[in-house]
Amino acid sequence: MTRLVILGSTGSIGRAALEVASALGDVEVIGLAARREGEALAAQAQRWRPRAVAIEDAAAAERLRGILPPGTKLLTGPDAATELAALPEAEMVLVAVVGVAGLRPTLAALDAGHDVALANKETLVAGGHLVKAARERTGARLLPVDSEHSAVFQCLAGEDSATVRRLILTASGGPFLRRPVAELSSVTVEETLAHPTWNMGRKVTVDSATLMNKGLEIIEAHWLFEVPQDQIEVLIHPQSLVHSMVEFADGSTIAQVARPDMRGPIQHALSRGRRRPGLVAPMEWDRLVLTFERPEPERFPGLLLAREALRLGGTAPVVLNAANEVAVDRFLSGAICFTGIAATVAEVLARHEPRPAPTLGAVLEADAWARARASEMIQPTG
Repeated sequence: MTRLVILGSTGSIGRAALEVASALGDVEVIGLAARREGEALAAQAQRWRPRAVAIEDAAAAERLRGILPPGTKLLTGPDAATELAALPEAEMVLVAVVGVAGLRPTLAALDAGHDVALANKETLVAGGHLVKAARERTGARLLPVDSEHSAVFQCLAGEDSATVRRLILTASGGPFLRRPVAELSSVTVEETLAHPTWNMGRKVTVDSATLMNKGLEIIEAHWLFEVPQDQIEVLIHPQSLVHSMVEFADGSTIAQVARPDMRGPIQHALSRGRRRPGLVAPMEWDRLVLTFERPEPERFPGLLLAREALRLGGTAPVVLNAANEVAVDRFLSGAICFTGIAATVAEVLARHEPRPAPTLGAVLEADAWARARASEMIQPTG
Protein backbone atom coordinates (compact mmCIF):
# COMPACT_ATOMS: atom_id res chain seq x y z
CA MET A 1 0.00 0.00 0.00
CA THR A 2 1.17 3.53 -0.81
CA ARG A 3 0.41 5.83 2.11
CA LEU A 4 -0.81 9.07 0.50
CA VAL A 5 -1.44 12.61 1.71
CA ILE A 6 -3.55 14.86 -0.54
CA LEU A 7 -3.21 18.63 -0.16
CA GLY A 8 -6.14 20.35 -1.84
CA SER A 9 -8.37 17.30 -1.55
CA THR A 10 -11.64 19.19 -2.07
CA GLY A 11 -10.55 20.74 -5.39
CA SER A 12 -10.93 19.20 -8.83
CA ILE A 13 -7.51 17.49 -8.78
CA GLY A 14 -7.95 16.29 -5.22
CA ARG A 15 -11.36 14.78 -5.94
CA ALA A 16 -10.02 13.08 -9.06
CA ALA A 17 -7.09 11.71 -7.05
CA LEU A 18 -9.48 10.12 -4.58
CA GLU A 19 -11.29 8.46 -7.50
CA VAL A 20 -7.98 7.11 -8.75
CA ALA A 21 -6.95 5.94 -5.28
CA SER A 22 -10.23 4.06 -4.93
CA ALA A 23 -9.84 2.42 -8.34
CA LEU A 24 -6.22 1.40 -7.78
CA GLY A 25 -7.02 -0.27 -4.49
CA ASP A 26 -3.47 -0.21 -3.12
CA VAL A 27 -3.40 3.42 -1.97
CA GLU A 28 -4.09 4.27 1.67
CA VAL A 29 -5.17 7.89 2.06
CA ILE A 30 -3.71 8.91 5.43
CA GLY A 31 -4.01 12.70 5.18
CA LEU A 32 -6.37 15.23 3.60
CA ALA A 33 -6.07 19.02 3.52
CA ALA A 34 -8.26 21.90 2.38
CA ARG A 35 -8.16 25.63 2.80
CA ARG A 36 -11.73 26.35 3.92
CA GLU A 37 -14.16 23.72 2.52
CA GLY A 38 -14.92 22.15 5.88
CA GLU A 39 -18.07 20.24 4.97
CA ALA A 40 -16.50 18.63 1.92
CA LEU A 41 -13.39 17.76 3.91
CA ALA A 42 -15.50 16.19 6.66
CA ALA A 43 -17.33 14.04 4.10
CA GLN A 44 -14.02 12.88 2.62
CA ALA A 45 -12.70 12.09 6.09
CA GLN A 46 -15.75 9.96 6.85
CA ARG A 47 -15.17 8.01 3.62
CA TRP A 48 -11.38 7.57 3.89
CA ARG A 49 -10.77 7.62 7.65
CA PRO A 50 -7.37 9.37 7.39
CA ARG A 51 -4.96 9.68 10.27
CA ALA A 52 -5.08 13.47 10.04
CA VAL A 53 -6.84 16.30 8.22
CA ALA A 54 -5.66 19.88 7.88
CA ILE A 55 -7.66 23.03 7.28
CA GLU A 56 -6.42 26.61 7.23
CA ASP A 57 -9.64 28.52 7.95
CA ALA A 58 -10.27 28.85 11.70
CA ALA A 59 -14.08 29.03 11.43
CA ALA A 60 -14.18 25.92 9.23
CA ALA A 61 -11.90 24.16 11.69
CA GLU A 62 -14.32 24.83 14.56
CA ARG A 63 -17.17 23.31 12.56
CA LEU A 64 -15.03 20.22 11.90
CA ARG A 65 -14.42 19.50 15.58
CA GLY A 66 -16.60 16.70 16.79
CA ILE A 67 -17.65 15.42 13.35
CA LEU A 68 -14.38 13.81 12.27
CA PRO A 69 -14.03 10.03 12.50
CA PRO A 70 -12.53 8.63 15.72
CA GLY A 71 -8.75 8.67 15.57
CA THR A 72 -8.50 11.40 12.90
CA LYS A 73 -6.34 14.28 14.12
CA LEU A 74 -7.28 17.85 13.21
CA LEU A 75 -4.53 20.29 12.20
CA THR A 76 -5.46 23.95 11.82
CA GLY A 77 -3.97 27.28 10.87
CA PRO A 78 -1.74 28.62 8.07
CA ASP A 79 0.94 25.94 8.62
CA ALA A 80 -1.45 23.00 8.86
CA ALA A 81 -0.87 21.73 5.31
CA THR A 82 2.89 22.00 5.74
CA GLU A 83 2.69 19.98 8.96
CA LEU A 84 0.54 17.36 7.25
CA ALA A 85 2.96 17.13 4.30
CA ALA A 86 5.74 16.12 6.69
CA LEU A 87 3.65 13.41 8.39
CA PRO A 88 6.22 10.68 9.18
CA GLU A 89 3.94 7.83 8.07
CA ALA A 90 3.44 9.28 4.58
CA GLU A 91 5.20 7.90 1.51
CA MET A 92 3.79 10.26 -1.12
CA VAL A 93 2.25 13.73 -0.96
CA LEU A 94 0.01 15.01 -3.76
CA VAL A 95 0.30 18.82 -3.82
CA ALA A 96 -2.85 20.14 -5.50
CA VAL A 97 -3.28 23.46 -3.70
CA VAL A 98 -3.52 26.63 -5.77
CA GLY A 99 -0.74 29.18 -6.04
CA VAL A 100 2.53 29.78 -4.22
CA ALA A 101 0.90 28.31 -1.11
CA GLY A 102 2.11 24.95 -2.43
CA LEU A 103 5.81 25.81 -2.00
CA ARG A 104 6.22 25.33 1.75
CA PRO A 105 4.36 21.96 1.88
CA THR A 106 6.32 20.70 -1.12
CA LEU A 107 9.63 21.53 0.55
CA ALA A 108 8.42 19.99 3.82
CA ALA A 109 7.43 16.76 2.07
CA LEU A 110 10.72 16.49 0.18
CA ASP A 111 12.74 17.27 3.30
CA ALA A 112 10.87 14.44 5.06
CA GLY A 113 11.93 12.11 2.26
CA HIS A 114 8.43 11.75 0.80
CA ASP A 115 7.88 11.52 -2.95
CA VAL A 116 5.82 14.45 -4.23
CA ALA A 117 3.19 14.23 -6.94
CA LEU A 118 3.09 17.88 -8.01
CA ALA A 119 -0.08 19.35 -9.51
CA ASN A 120 0.88 22.92 -8.64
CA LYS A 121 2.72 24.98 -11.28
CA GLU A 122 3.52 27.88 -9.01
CA THR A 123 5.73 25.87 -6.65
CA LEU A 124 8.43 25.36 -9.28
CA VAL A 125 7.86 28.78 -10.86
CA ALA A 126 8.53 30.56 -7.57
CA GLY A 127 10.98 28.16 -5.94
CA GLY A 128 12.37 25.78 -8.53
CA HIS A 129 15.92 26.11 -7.22
CA LEU A 130 14.73 25.42 -3.65
CA VAL A 131 12.80 22.33 -4.74
CA LYS A 132 15.80 21.06 -6.70
CA ALA A 133 18.04 21.44 -3.66
CA ALA A 134 15.54 19.61 -1.43
CA ARG A 135 15.31 16.72 -3.89
CA GLU A 136 19.09 16.45 -4.01
CA ARG A 137 19.34 16.45 -0.20
CA THR A 138 16.95 13.56 0.38
CA GLY A 139 16.68 11.70 -2.93
CA ALA A 140 12.88 12.00 -2.88
CA ARG A 141 11.18 11.91 -6.28
CA LEU A 142 9.17 14.69 -7.88
CA LEU A 143 6.43 13.24 -10.10
CA PRO A 144 4.58 15.70 -12.36
CA VAL A 145 0.78 15.65 -12.42
CA ASP A 146 0.15 18.51 -14.88
CA SER A 147 -0.91 16.74 -18.07
CA GLU A 148 1.83 18.42 -20.13
CA HIS A 149 4.68 17.60 -17.79
CA SER A 150 3.37 14.12 -17.14
CA ALA A 151 3.43 13.66 -20.92
CA VAL A 152 7.05 14.84 -21.17
CA PHE A 153 7.96 12.61 -18.22
CA GLN A 154 6.44 9.64 -20.05
CA CYS A 155 8.11 10.51 -23.37
CA LEU A 156 11.52 10.69 -21.70
CA ALA A 157 11.21 7.31 -19.96
CA GLY A 158 14.28 5.25 -20.84
CA GLU A 159 15.75 7.97 -23.05
CA ASP A 160 19.15 9.67 -22.81
CA SER A 161 18.48 13.29 -21.84
CA ALA A 162 21.55 14.36 -23.81
CA THR A 163 19.74 13.40 -27.04
CA VAL A 164 16.77 15.73 -26.44
CA ARG A 165 16.52 18.48 -29.05
CA ARG A 166 13.41 20.20 -27.70
CA LEU A 167 10.32 19.79 -25.55
CA ILE A 168 7.03 20.76 -27.17
CA LEU A 169 4.24 21.68 -24.75
CA THR A 170 0.75 21.76 -26.21
CA ALA A 171 -2.03 24.20 -25.34
CA SER A 172 -5.72 24.07 -26.20
CA GLY A 173 -5.80 27.81 -26.93
CA GLY A 174 -8.72 28.24 -24.53
CA PRO A 175 -12.14 29.67 -25.38
CA PHE A 176 -10.85 32.73 -27.29
CA LEU A 177 -8.55 31.13 -29.83
CA ARG A 178 -10.66 32.43 -32.75
CA ARG A 179 -12.04 35.57 -31.08
CA PRO A 180 -10.75 38.79 -32.68
CA VAL A 181 -8.00 40.25 -30.51
CA ALA A 182 -9.74 43.63 -30.47
CA GLU A 183 -12.72 42.04 -28.68
CA LEU A 184 -10.78 40.38 -25.86
CA SER A 185 -11.06 43.36 -23.52
CA SER A 186 -14.83 42.85 -23.38
CA VAL A 187 -15.07 39.10 -22.79
CA THR A 188 -16.95 38.05 -19.65
CA VAL A 189 -15.93 35.88 -16.73
CA GLU A 190 -18.52 33.29 -17.75
CA GLU A 191 -17.11 33.10 -21.28
CA THR A 192 -13.59 32.78 -19.93
CA LEU A 193 -14.50 29.90 -17.63
CA ALA A 194 -16.16 27.95 -20.47
CA HIS A 195 -13.08 25.91 -21.39
CA PRO A 196 -13.60 23.90 -24.60
CA THR A 197 -11.93 20.64 -23.49
CA TRP A 198 -10.81 20.60 -19.84
CA ASN A 199 -12.75 20.77 -16.57
CA MET A 200 -10.45 22.68 -14.21
CA GLY A 201 -10.51 25.12 -11.32
CA ARG A 202 -11.34 28.78 -11.96
CA LYS A 203 -7.83 30.18 -11.69
CA VAL A 204 -6.26 27.55 -13.95
CA THR A 205 -9.06 28.00 -16.48
CA VAL A 206 -8.40 31.74 -16.70
CA ASP A 207 -4.67 31.06 -17.07
CA SER A 208 -5.51 28.72 -19.94
CA ALA A 209 -7.43 31.50 -21.68
CA THR A 210 -4.52 33.95 -21.35
CA LEU A 211 -1.95 31.19 -22.00
CA MET A 212 -0.17 32.26 -18.82
CA ASN A 213 -0.55 28.62 -17.77
CA LYS A 214 1.72 27.63 -20.63
CA GLY A 215 4.20 30.34 -19.69
CA LEU A 216 4.30 28.98 -16.15
CA GLU A 217 4.72 25.48 -17.59
CA ILE A 218 7.79 26.59 -19.56
CA ILE A 219 9.39 27.67 -16.27
CA GLU A 220 8.21 24.49 -14.59
CA ALA A 221 9.62 22.30 -17.40
CA HIS A 222 12.95 24.12 -17.14
CA TRP A 223 13.26 22.99 -13.51
CA LEU A 224 11.69 19.55 -13.85
CA PHE A 225 13.72 18.41 -16.83
CA GLU A 226 16.77 20.72 -16.60
CA VAL A 227 16.25 22.04 -20.13
CA PRO A 228 17.04 25.66 -21.15
CA GLN A 229 14.06 27.70 -22.25
CA ASP A 230 15.23 27.95 -25.87
CA GLN A 231 14.65 24.19 -26.08
CA ILE A 232 11.06 24.47 -24.82
CA GLU A 233 8.37 25.38 -27.34
CA VAL A 234 4.60 25.78 -27.23
CA LEU A 235 2.11 24.79 -29.90
CA ILE A 236 -1.65 25.34 -29.95
CA HIS A 237 -3.44 22.01 -30.23
CA PRO A 238 -7.21 22.60 -29.87
CA GLN A 239 -8.14 18.92 -29.62
CA SER A 240 -6.15 18.50 -26.35
CA LEU A 241 -5.25 14.91 -27.21
CA VAL A 242 -1.48 15.22 -27.68
CA HIS A 243 -0.42 16.41 -24.24
CA SER A 244 3.22 17.08 -25.09
CA MET A 245 6.01 15.86 -27.34
CA VAL A 246 9.76 15.38 -27.14
CA GLU A 247 11.90 15.78 -30.24
CA PHE A 248 15.26 13.98 -30.28
CA ALA A 249 18.59 14.53 -32.00
CA ASP A 250 17.86 11.94 -34.70
CA GLY A 251 14.79 13.88 -35.86
CA SER A 252 12.25 11.52 -34.30
CA THR A 253 9.51 12.74 -31.97
CA ILE A 254 7.72 10.85 -29.21
CA ALA A 255 4.26 12.11 -28.27
CA GLN A 256 1.98 11.16 -25.40
CA VAL A 257 -1.64 10.93 -26.57
CA ALA A 258 -4.72 10.36 -24.40
CA ARG A 259 -8.16 11.74 -23.74
CA PRO A 260 -8.21 15.03 -21.79
CA ASP A 261 -8.82 13.42 -18.41
CA MET A 262 -6.70 14.39 -15.40
CA ARG A 263 -7.21 10.98 -13.84
CA GLY A 264 -4.63 9.64 -16.31
CA PRO A 265 -1.64 11.75 -15.22
CA ILE A 266 -2.74 11.47 -11.58
CA GLN A 267 -2.67 7.68 -11.82
CA HIS A 268 0.71 7.74 -13.56
CA ALA A 269 2.16 9.76 -10.68
CA LEU A 270 0.52 7.73 -7.90
CA SER A 271 1.77 4.55 -9.61
CA ARG A 272 5.28 6.05 -9.92
CA GLY A 273 5.28 5.56 -13.68
CA ARG A 274 3.94 2.00 -13.80
CA ARG A 275 1.30 1.22 -16.44
CA ARG A 276 -1.86 -0.14 -14.84
CA PRO A 277 -5.54 -0.48 -15.78
CA GLY A 278 -7.28 2.79 -15.04
CA LEU A 279 -10.34 4.99 -15.43
CA VAL A 280 -9.43 6.78 -18.68
CA ALA A 281 -11.21 5.47 -21.78
CA PRO A 282 -8.99 4.40 -24.71
CA MET A 283 -8.57 6.53 -27.82
CA GLU A 284 -10.78 6.10 -30.88
CA TRP A 285 -8.05 6.31 -33.49
CA ASP A 286 -10.31 6.07 -36.53
CA ARG A 287 -11.95 9.37 -35.51
CA LEU A 288 -8.73 11.21 -34.75
CA VAL A 289 -8.08 14.70 -36.15
CA LEU A 290 -5.00 16.52 -34.89
CA THR A 291 -4.05 20.11 -35.72
CA PHE A 292 -1.22 22.31 -34.47
CA GLU A 293 -0.41 26.01 -34.82
CA ARG A 294 1.90 28.56 -33.28
CA PRO A 295 0.44 30.92 -30.65
CA GLU A 296 -0.05 34.56 -31.71
CA PRO A 297 2.02 36.84 -29.43
CA GLU A 298 -0.56 39.64 -29.51
CA ARG A 299 -3.32 37.23 -28.46
CA PHE A 300 -1.29 35.54 -25.71
CA PRO A 301 1.10 38.11 -24.15
CA GLY A 302 1.36 36.01 -20.99
CA LEU A 303 3.58 33.56 -22.83
CA LEU A 304 6.17 36.24 -23.63
CA LEU A 305 6.02 37.64 -20.09
CA ALA A 306 6.84 34.23 -18.65
CA ARG A 307 9.79 33.79 -21.00
CA GLU A 308 11.10 37.19 -19.96
CA ALA A 309 10.76 36.29 -16.28
CA LEU A 310 12.67 33.06 -16.81
CA ARG A 311 15.37 34.97 -18.71
CA LEU A 312 15.71 37.47 -15.85
CA GLY A 313 15.80 34.65 -13.31
CA GLY A 314 16.07 35.01 -9.54
CA THR A 315 12.90 36.49 -8.07
CA ALA A 316 11.43 37.55 -11.43
CA PRO A 317 9.33 34.35 -11.87
CA VAL A 318 8.06 34.81 -8.29
CA VAL A 319 6.86 38.30 -9.18
CA LEU A 320 5.33 37.11 -12.45
CA ASN A 321 3.34 34.45 -10.66
CA ALA A 322 2.20 36.60 -7.74
CA ALA A 323 1.08 39.49 -9.94
CA ASN A 324 -0.80 37.05 -12.14
CA GLU A 325 -2.58 35.49 -9.15
CA VAL A 326 -3.76 38.91 -7.99
CA ALA A 327 -4.80 40.00 -11.48
CA VAL A 328 -6.74 36.79 -12.15
CA ASP A 329 -8.52 37.15 -8.81
CA ARG A 330 -9.46 40.75 -9.65
CA PHE A 331 -10.71 39.71 -13.09
CA LEU A 332 -12.89 37.00 -11.56
CA SER A 333 -14.35 39.55 -9.14
CA GLY A 334 -15.07 42.03 -11.96
CA ALA A 335 -12.47 44.62 -10.94
CA ILE A 336 -10.51 44.52 -14.21
CA CYS A 337 -11.10 43.39 -17.77
CA PHE A 338 -9.60 40.28 -19.33
CA THR A 339 -6.74 42.08 -21.07
CA GLY A 340 -5.98 43.87 -17.80
CA ILE A 341 -4.52 40.62 -16.46
CA ALA A 342 -1.48 40.65 -18.73
CA ALA A 343 -1.17 44.44 -18.50
CA THR A 344 -0.97 44.25 -14.70
CA VAL A 345 1.62 41.47 -14.77
CA ALA A 346 3.75 43.34 -17.32
CA GLU A 347 3.77 46.52 -15.24
CA VAL A 348 4.65 44.78 -11.97
CA LEU A 349 7.42 42.77 -13.65
CA ALA A 350 8.84 45.94 -15.20
CA ARG A 351 9.08 47.59 -11.76
CA HIS A 352 10.93 44.69 -10.17
CA GLU A 353 14.70 44.31 -9.75
CA PRO A 354 15.32 40.56 -9.53
CA ARG A 355 17.39 39.10 -6.71
CA PRO A 356 19.52 36.12 -7.77
CA ALA A 357 19.33 32.69 -6.06
CA PRO A 358 16.78 33.80 -3.46
CA THR A 359 16.24 32.03 -0.14
CA LEU A 360 12.74 30.93 0.86
CA GLY A 361 12.42 34.16 2.82
CA ALA A 362 13.41 36.22 -0.22
CA VAL A 363 10.94 34.29 -2.38
CA LEU A 364 8.09 35.02 0.03
CA GLU A 365 9.20 38.66 0.33
CA ALA A 366 9.17 39.09 -3.46
CA ASP A 367 5.78 37.37 -3.59
CA ALA A 368 4.34 39.80 -1.04
CA TRP A 369 5.91 42.81 -2.82
CA ALA A 370 4.38 41.80 -6.16
CA ARG A 371 0.96 41.22 -4.66
CA ALA A 372 1.03 44.65 -3.04
CA ARG A 373 2.14 46.39 -6.26
CA ALA A 374 -0.49 44.58 -8.35
CA SER A 375 -3.24 45.45 -5.88
CA GLU A 376 -2.18 49.10 -5.84
CA MET A 377 -2.27 49.55 -9.59
CA ILE A 378 -5.53 47.75 -10.34
CA GLN A 379 -8.44 50.11 -10.84
CA PRO A 380 -12.04 48.89 -11.19
CA THR A 381 -13.47 48.78 -14.69
CA GLY A 382 -16.48 50.65 -15.69
